[in-house]
Amino acid sequence: MASMKDFADLKAVSKQLKEQADARAQAEAERVKQVKVQAVESNLFKASIGGVKRLPESDRYVPSLPKAGAMAAQQPARKLSPEEDDAAVLRESLSDLFEVDHYLENDPALNYARPGVGSDVVKKMRKGHWPIQDELDLHGLRRDEARDGIGAFLNQATRRKLRCVRVIHGKGFGSKGQEPVLKSMVHSWLVQKDEVIAFCQARRSEGGDGALVVLLSSALQPIR
Repeated sequence: MASMKDFADLKAVSKQLKEQADARAQAEAERVKQVKVQAVESNLFKASIGGVKRLPESDRYVPSLPKAGAMAAQQPARKLSPEEDDAAVLRESLSDLFEVDHYLENDPALNYARPGVGSDVVKKMRKGHWPIQDELDLHGLRRDEARDGIGAFLNQATRRKLRCVRVIHGKGFGSKGQEPVLKSMVHSWLVQKDEVIAFCQARRSEGGDGALVVLLSSALQPIR
């Protein structure tokens, strides 16, 4: 015959089994709830993109990553020739807006002498003391072409150790309004060049007011 203790133990076991069953039921209810929530969210997403169609393989864009070493295989930048390098430097160094008027003496034969160069140098230039060794004719050139051309010409003249050259800019009769625009630009460019120590208007026999006689730094160096 079962004792009171046996009934107490049976009751405890029954209670434990009931608690375990309740826990399993609660877990199952929570799982079902999560499944329903996911289903609702999935339906909402599908509804929002209902008009979107999957692209066929041929219409898809797949970005390609650069292959290893591709950058190294690129051609290195071409080294500029001395002439191209000079032209690039000139475009950076010569300004078209450089004010030159205060550098020029106020007389009919406009002239310029770098600070430290004696006035006798310009006088000798006007008298033809230094023979003209080369010349540059800027007729028919546009402003940019003339600027690059005069820079390259002076650089080459300096390398050749020339002492005196002539730059022919014209009188402006062929320009709009017959204004000597190029003439004033040439004055500005020459003043900005370190190798130019002086210049003056050419004598009538050398081009008059359509040309300039330019003295380079080699002129003041002793002849060897």
